[in-house]
Amino acid sequence: MRALPLIPLLLGGWLILPAHAANSSPEAGDWLKKLAQAEQQQSYQGTFVYERNGSFSTHDIWHRVQDGKVSERLLQLDGSAQEVVRVDGHTQCVSGSLVSGVTNAPESTARVLDPLKLMSWYDLGVSGKSRVAGREAVIVSLSPRDQHRYGFELHLDKQTGLPLKSLMLDDKGRLLERFQFTRLDTRDAPTDDQLKAGEQCKPVAQVAAQAVQPAAGWRWDWLPPGFELIDSALRKDPEGKGAVSSLMFDDGLARFSVFVEALNGGSAADIRTQLGPTVAVSRRLTTPTGEMMVTVVGEIPIGTAERIALSIRPQDTQAKK
Repeated sequence: MRALPLIPLLLGGWLILPAHAANSSPEAGDWLKKLAQAEQQQSYQGTFVYERNGSFSTHDIWHRVQDGKVSERLLQLDGSAQEVVRVDGHTQCVSGSLVSGVTNAPESTARVLDPLKLMSWYDLGVSGKSRVAGREAVIVSLSPRDQHRYGFELHLDKQTGLPLKSLMLDDKGRLLERFQFTRLDTRDAPTDDQLKAGEQCKPVAQVAAQAVQPAAGWRWDWLPPGFELIDSALRKDPEGKGAVSSLMFDDGLARFSVFVEALNGGSAADIRTQLGPTVAVSRRLTTPTGEMMVTVVGEIPIGTAERIALSIRPQDTQAKK
């Protein structure tokens, strides 16, 4: 459920943007600076809706900034009662179908947005005004300069700078994902009781440091311009049956991951699928050590993901060319 980390993503790491940057608006930079300050200074509670691939869900959120600590609780109101509690960006507990898929690595890769890098691949501007959840908003657009990433439209609260609405759009302007508040209260900070996890919220296990090591032995012949490797890991099966190499890439806003694992004689079909903005592309790769499966997952266009998957090679093949 991508809505859960959405607000920290929008609020995390925005810095004021240089007014002299090409195709950027000084006013947009001022609003993004206000957005950055909101994360560190503004407590709030409210209700938002999340839409992806024609599916809607509704969530309550409590967000408190107190004595330099940011505490947050999110609860899905329809369907299964999925819940997440975080402190300073670290997940404390989860419930529902999220339980099996969430862990806290000892050194997680934080998303820090570098404004200079961001503006190399996106044009930023103020494109109008709106009204969301009964509050006046300013619309800030982030338009990609090529076909390898998606665009955003942020409706920022005039009073606080908080994101009242966020739209993710493809290259034809079609909606891929929507986040939108229907109720927002910035006057009263959430109480301890409101931030307290429910009984079904299970503590998140910490990933043992010795279980994760950098991935090695893989290279790529092509990446979309602006994307750089920011993290890699080799995670071994606890039963010793194999390992998965993972590589994470970032352009300052968008991210995708590449996973490589041995098939060990098993059968696997190539996959090409998309759910809202998230794509998954898998292909078989023949290497000197056997058949491997390469999978690219991320919020990038599917054609871009396919080209990335085709470019992955074993590192030792470089010396043979």
